[in-house]
This record gives sequence, C-alpha cells and structure tokens, in this order.
Amino acid sequence: MLEALDEYRYTPTHEWIRREEDGSMTVGITAHAEELLGDMVYVQLPEVGRVVAAQEECCVVESVKAASDIYSPLAGEVIAINTALDEAPELINEDPYGAGWIMRLQPSNADDFEGLLDRAAYAAVVAEDE
Repeated sequence: MLEALDEYRYTPTHEWIRREEDGSMTVGITAHAEELLGDMVYVQLPEVGRVVAAQEECCVVESVKAASDIYSPLAGEVIAINTALDEAPELINEDPYGAGWIMRLQPSNADDFEGLLDRAAYAAVVAEDE
C-alpha cells in the first residue's frame, strides 16, 4: 500500500523531502522503499557540513535484505543528521515520514523543491514498480 503525504515531494529513487518552516528541507526514504528493503540494521549517515548535488549518493541504509544508496533530492548543505538512527535504525521502518528521517538540508535553490514528484506522480512510479 502506498503511503505518501501531499505536502512532501518525492524522487523516482524513493526518497521524500519536506520543507520546514525555517526553509531547510528534511529528507528520508518512503514507506514503499522501507517495505521493499525490509528490517533496517544500519544507517551510514552523511557528515554535517557536507555539500551534496541533486541526485548525489549521500548515505547508505542496510537492511536484512540489502544495502541501498540514498540520494539527495536537492543540492545543498547537510545541516543536521538523525543520530537516533545510529542506535535505532529500525525507526525508518517504524516511522519513515517522522522519527525515521535521515538528514536535513539547507537547499542551494529552494525553488527546486517544486520540480520534484508530487504525491500523484510518485504513486505512478510505485505502480510501475509493482
């Protein structure tokens, strides 16, 4: 079942991004992605201060099934990481759109957010996968 939230944007590689009140953007992986990967056992988080390009590999999640690269939806600087995932990577499985967030970016161009997939477009991507 697809769970995708209207105020978020998505990528074809199953990352989500949400605009915060301060203009930063929070990034994680979608419920669809975490279901495909299975139980998370490790997350290699990016370093705070790292500058990433849009669609650049920025971290890795490992599950009981596979390791998977996570790509930054937008260009920007990593300004925060979810250190709770160091001790509890399963937060991604339990709450992928909340406590399971991965990083927060200060985007290079906040307007690029609107160019990402909306809920309907992401649902079409998931339907193609199934």
